[in-house]
Amino acid sequence: MDILNQRLSQIEKFISYHEQKNTKVSNSSIGWHLHHSLQVINGVCGILLKTKPENYKRNFNLKRAILFPLGYIPRGKAKAPKIVLPPKYLSTKDLYDKLNLAKKNIEKTKPLPKKSYFIHHVFGILTKKQTLHFLGMHTKHHLKIVKDILKSPY
Repeated sequence: MDILNQRLSQIEKFISYHEQKNTKVSNSSIGWHLHHSLQVINGVCGILLKTKPENYKRNFNLKRAILFPLGYIPRGKAKAPKIVLPPKYLSTKDLYDKLNLAKKNIEKTKPLPKKSYFIHHVFGILTKKQTLHFLGMHTKHHLKIVKDILKSPY
């Protein structure tokens, strides 16, 4: 959870650059990556809050077994589901609103049972701990793209 809060602090630092874009790195703007990351955090936390821990069923997932210890999500291998796609126009206010909501949602997950879960389309059924790890990995993935956009020549 501490790592996820650190990632949110990093997102906050990049909000002022939200309109910047570099198609050599990504077809999407910095704001798109920030908003998408926040949408995922908010959406997944919302699902985690609604699950019934008694329905959790442990499963093995090869991709999770390989990528989770590495803390790495490969670039360009997945397409974001429509539900977490940012709108065409992003405002600074909208990004700060999503950020503040993400902070609150992460706090709401603290008291949840360990067997609260989220079902990911690639990584399978994730416990609360695995879900928070995934959110950290996913946010790190998009923050790395943001950093690459900023350091690349325009």
